[in-house]
Amino acid sequence: MKHLTLRPFAEEDLPVLDRFAAEPEVLGAFQWAGFTNTQARRRRFAEDGFIGDESTALAVTVDGVVAGMASWEAADRGGPAGGCFEIGVTLLPDHRGLGLGTKAHRLLVEHLFRFTRAHRLEAFTDSENLAEQRVLEKAGFHREGLMCQVTWRDGAYRDEVVYARLRE
Repeated sequence: MKHLTLRPFAEEDLPVLDRFAAEPEVLGAFQWAGFTNTQARRRRFAEDGFIGDESTALAVTVDGVVAGMASWEAADRGGPAGGCFEIGVTLLPDHRGLGLGTKAHRLLVEHLFRFTRAHRLEAFTDSENLAEQRVLEKAGFHREGLMCQVTWRDGAYRDEVVYARLRE
């Protein structure tokens, strides 16, 4: 069994982070929105190591090797600050399809409910991304609805599915 953890990014992880901005296959067909500035990621790392009040990103590691990224961003919906976060997990291509996405989502949920006052966690995914929808459901999220033509990808607006999990 592979040992999966979340940890802060380290300076030696920056080449992996660069891949998220420069290699379409790293984000995959449902998340790639075009090339982005790798230096912007490096500036953010230098500023706060990707750990901030409004958003945070952690390395997903498998047996000590960076396998992806888990992130959350404040999405307060009128409640107290820190009550709602939009979450996401992205695995590098070599780590997909092995059940690690479900484990990473569960670990992220456990972390946020243990160390923050979050009451609600949200996740949005392309309506065609059935694999991610299965992962979210296995991680205890429930489908709340469909947002029509909300995301621009591949020259057209795309529908997104809204998932949420509440603190129990």
